Amino acid sequence: MFQILKKTQFSEKVFEFRVHAPRMARAAHAGQFLMVRIDETGERVPFTFANWDAGEGWIEFIFMVIGKTTRCLSELNEGDYIRDITGPLGKPTEIEGDRVAIVGGGVGLAIAYPVARTACEEGKEVNVIMGARSKDLMILFEQFAALPLKNLFVTTDDGSMGEQGVVTLPLGRLCETDQIDSVFCVGPVPMMKFSTLTCREHNIPITASLNPIMVDGTGMCGCCRVEVGGETQFACVDGPDFDATLVDWDDLARRQATYRPEEAESVHHHEEEGSCACQR
Repeated sequence: MFQILKKTQFSEKVFEFRVHAPRMARAAHAGQFLMVRIDETGERVPFTFANWDAGEGWIEFIFMVIGKTTRCLSELNEGDYIRDITGPLGKPTEIEGDRVAIVGGGVGLAIAYPVARTACEEGKEVNVIMGARSKDLMILFEQFAALPLKNLFVTTDDGSMGEQGVVTLPLGRLCETDQIDSVFCVGPVPMMKFSTLTCREHNIPITASLNPIMVDGTGMCGCCRVEVGGETQFACVDGPDFDATLVDWDDLARRQATYRPEEAESVHHHEEEGSCACQR
């Protein structure tokens, strides 16, 4: 059993839990994830480590209410217990080069934050690009702003915070002015796809953290399979990070559409419009 130490609500549907898990906190690395089961009859759902403290023995994860399980999870409060949390799972994020750009969209910012923090701790020159639909949906801004970043760019679809537009606008400027050696991106599939196209145009390596549908998180079920460089891999054990230029984004979007039809539609829509990216 894992006790909820702190509950934070970022918006109507986005929450953060701090959970007592000392062994997990000592083993966690940026980019890894965990599997949560609320009770004995609940399904297993994956969430990425948003933060942790080995000394105090807690981990944090952020989630958006989408279906029954996340709704039930959101109804828990401080002092309540979660039946099972398994982790850390997946491979830690590794970023090449000394000058990096970390791009996060929507709840993907929960994954981008520990990656940015780790890169700063390693002495890298870090640029962060944050994207969301609106100011109300922008999470972790204060946490990112507290890091020793070279640049912090903020974009929103409606212009309510930072630059109006999409994350590929500041990303393109960084690429064009030769300010970065590599890129890490995480967020909705359309955002990652068009970030990849931007980097490919400037011959800059880019890594994407993928979040396909998962069931067991150990490579047994095969639900999280992705096509990378013409080969089938499993995000839970081979990833979740992959060379973004080798990912079959259209195949991933179709698979995500099993439960998230708006992502596949968004990829098609933005290709028709000639837009660069979108955030959720």
